[in-house]
This record gives sequence, C-alpha cells and structure tokens, in this order.
Amino acid sequence: MKISGVDIRPGMVLDYNNKLWRVAKIQHTQPGKGGAYMQVEMKCITDGTKLNERFRSADSVEKASLEGKPMQYLFASGEMLTFMDTNTYEQIELPADLLGDALVWLAENMVVNVELYGEKPVSVSLPDKVEMEVIEADAVVKGQTASSSYKPAKVENGQKVLVPPYITSGTRIVVNTADGSFVSRA
Repeated sequence: MKISGVDIRPGMVLDYNNKLWRVAKIQHTQPGKGGAYMQVEMKCITDGTKLNERFRSADSVEKASLEGKPMQYLFASGEMLTFMDTNTYEQIELPADLLGDALVWLAENMVVNVELYGEKPVSVSLPDKVEMEVIEADAVVKGQTASSSYKPAKVENGQKVLVPPYITSGTRIVVNTADGSFVSRA
C-alpha cells in the first residue's frame, strides 16, 4: 500500500529499495525556504543497518503489508525468546532484538502481537499498557505541590518509573510500554 511521505510514523514497516525497514524516528521539518519534509530514521529488519532519508509530501513510499498473529510469550533461553501460537499451540523462537527497548516490559504468559511478512516474523509488539507492582518508592517530600511533583519508584521488573507522590510500595500501577511512563493506579 502506497502512503505519502508525511504519513510515515514510528514503528511502521516500509518496503523501500527492495528491503524491509522499520521506522525508528521521524522529524517533521518546515524550513523557511522550500517545502516541508519528513526526516525519517529507519533500521533494516534483515541486516540491522540504519538509513536516514528525507521524504517530501509529494513522495510516496510502499508500506509493507504485515499479518498480525497473537502469540503468548513462554520463556527466554539466551538471546532467543519462545512464543506459542494461541490457536495452534505451535512454538517458535525469535531473537530478543525484535522487541528493541520494549523487551524490559515483556513478562511470562503475556499475549503479544507477532507481525509476519509472508511466513517470516519481522516484529513483536507488546500491549500498549502493562500492570506492574511497585516494590520500592521514595518517601514523599513535604511542601511539594501535588500537581507536578513526581518521585522515582522501582517496579517488579527492576525498571524505574516516575510516579505521583501518593503511590507507595506494594501499589499496582499501569505503565505505558512505549515510553515507560506512569498511566494510572491499577
């Protein structure tokens, strides 16, 4: 499917120059002279090389058609992760780098979406939000206003999350997997 250069978003998989590229970052730039363009940083799915490319609004690029399949994460063995198809119970092993930075939020028995290009798995996407338990939270500093003050807290997977002052150790919270930010109390 062809899309305009300004419709490119992070996480998309593009078929560009006969290779599959995952969009890592985008930046919309509107210079004082000339037309606006989208500066796109992409990473090749097959060999891991990076490419920075400019796409103008008149440019069109092919978005790869991927088939999503729900799979359950079972366990990790070294750098490989084992997933099970929830319909056929067939197990597959995928490299951990398919998840990128979101790997820290992966938990056992979590149902994820594995995207396939033909029969080849090209990416794994986690749910938008996960529920975690706070195992360690700093004490509230008296005198701070509740509106914009956040304190660091450690959740069960070892990650630090900035939380509001009313969150204490043992509280279950909802965390955004895209950026690791606090969403709400569970």
